[in-house]
Amino acid sequence: MFAPMARAQPTIAARPATGKECCGARHMDKPFQTTLQPRIPDKRTSGMDNRLFSYINWGLLACMLLLYLVGVGNLYSASGTRVESGLAFNSFYQRQLIWGLCGVVCMLLAMVFDYRQLRNLAWPFFLITVFLLLLVPIAGKTVYGAKRWISLGFMSLQPSEMAKLSVLVLVARLLARDSRPLGWKNFCSVLCVGLIPCGLIIVQPDLGTTLLILLIMGGMILFHGLKGYVLKTCLLVAPAAVAFMWFVGMHDYQRQRILTFLDPGNDPRGTGYHIIQSRIAIGSGELWGKGFREGTQSQLRFLPERHSDFAVAVFGEEWGFVGCVALVTLFCLFLLSIFSTAVQAKDRFGSTLVVGVFFYFFWQIFINMGMVIGLMPVVGIPLPFISYGGSATVVNFTLLGIVLNVSMRRFMFKS
Repeated sequence: MFAPMARAQPTIAARPATGKECCGARHMDKPFQTTLQPRIPDKRTSGMDNRLFSYINWGLLACMLLLYLVGVGNLYSASGTRVESGLAFNSFYQRQLIWGLCGVVCMLLAMVFDYRQLRNLAWPFFLITVFLLLLVPIAGKTVYGAKRWISLGFMSLQPSEMAKLSVLVLVARLLARDSRPLGWKNFCSVLCVGLIPCGLIIVQPDLGTTLLILLIMGGMILFHGLKGYVLKTCLLVAPAAVAFMWFVGMHDYQRQRILTFLDPGNDPRGTGYHIIQSRIAIGSGELWGKGFREGTQSQLRFLPERHSDFAVAVFGEEWGFVGCVALVTLFCLFLLSIFSTAVQAKDRFGSTLVVGVFFYFFWQIFINMGMVIGLMPVVGIPLPFISYGGSATVVNFTLLGIVLNVSMRRFMFKS
């Protein structure tokens, strides 16, 4: 008659969730995954995953190698020694090839490790650079009235080139700590990182490198963001800082260089000579140029510093307006590829690091090309890959190795 009574189920008291249960799906046997958040492989930090090579930025690598080869050929032509047949080696041409090989090795080394490990190396590298800069006035050798190099016997080391790299990495680490715009405290800490090496470099004297480090740091700070009151104060203080640099931080010949670019004709045989000869070289190239090793300004040695600061004037004379447009286009593609890597980076440190590399190359290209056509004062900043420079070449390749490193790791795979 009566239906059997249902058996009572035991009641289980609720218990507090453990840490693993609170953390969610990532502690489950089969973690929840979406196409937007792929898992990070363990090999990213422990070694080199062969799959990363599939994502090398080949466009950036091609632009870099093409610029380097153009620079080597331009240095060979800038030797000013005519040969009827065969391949004549000159010291700048040979040394640039050697430095290029060293740079490629450094680039490959910079690609194989996880770039996030640079966070731990930023401070030691910066302190080593400051020590070398302090050593320059004591053990450095003087060239053309400036003491900027430390002789190692078989080679010369320029610590100011290392300062560009060390400041860039350390500033990237400091800026990546917080995504919020910088207040006074964080802004001053970042500023001190750049001002310490700049103070040691300006006394060598090396106005160009000092200016470049400040511009790189400024570009990185503006990209990260400043609080409104900090930005307004900086804009108000900037004229006073420029006046201080003009009257206290510069030598007489440096001030004269800046004044000369406004009217080079006032001193055509002195400070205006470089700009005048550079304009003659570029203008005489006309549309198609005079041809490889056919430039009179370079071959007859009228053009000063044709292997370094004014190397692009040699190129313009030999390849003309068309060649210069092609070179500028190649540099634009090069910069665009670097900036796109910064945008695609998966973390703030990688993005800020690559932005610093972008400004490192952008300001050198902009200032040097403006300098050789008389739109910028002569401040001794070379053109990357085109101008001769041992330490600079190694730093250029190393920085691009870091960019390629960030580019390869913009995707994350299942382990």
